[in-house]
Amino acid sequence: MKIFPAIDIKDKKCVRLVKGDFNSKTEYEMSPVEQAGNYKDHGFKNLHIVDLDGALTGETTNLDIIQDIVSKFDLKIEVGGGIRNFESIKKYIDIGVEKVILGSAAIKNKSFLKEACEKFPNKIALGLDAKDGFLSVSGWRENSNQLTLDYLKQVNGYGISRLIYTDINRDGMKQSPNFEETLKVAVKSNCPVIISGGVSSMDDIKKAKTLKNIEGVIVGKAIYDGDIKLEELVKEDA
Repeated sequence: MKIFPAIDIKDKKCVRLVKGDFNSKTEYEMSPVEQAGNYKDHGFKNLHIVDLDGALTGETTNLDIIQDIVSKFDLKIEVGGGIRNFESIKKYIDIGVEKVILGSAAIKNKSFLKEACEKFPNKIALGLDAKDGFLSVSGWRENSNQLTLDYLKQVNGYGISRLIYTDINRDGMKQSPNFEETLKVAVKSNCPVIISGGVSSMDDIKKAKTLKNIEGVIVGKAIYDGDIKLEELVKEDA
């Protein structure tokens, strides 16, 4: 199973939000590049990056920082945050990002998702952020009124290479992921699923390893707060 340590970038800093709320963020002293180096030094192979500035503006605001990380460290990197057009996707792929995560733009416009999968085969990941079974969009500020499983059914054949499922109610709360809902998504999904939101202990990681069609787990706040030690976590990164 793949472990994706997380880096969320806002105003050039590493931050963590609680339930996606920009007003309840924690800033960390280490820069995004230093943090990526720390993960690499510990032996991690994968990295999950969210450009929170991009999520707000729809621009590739932190492209330079992400390019710096890609060029300095041999990591397989997935990037998300406000990616709304083919030009932005191409910018990330051109600098060496392994997967580009589409979220709100793909949920609002399924044809954009389909065309992106066709233009950039095996490079597009779909981020599904759900609250009480319904998808949220626009940095989690809007409910799309679409049921997660209904939407997945409609786009399942598009050629998505990876699906990242986040339960917003759990994100940043360290209350364990919503395994029940994630499993429902994984059973329906044509592509492997990454668990995101709420990972709080090594027990969560071990439980995730027992589930079918789960490719990996994203771990964020529990690392920054010291609840999960990188030395232990890296042993699970296959």
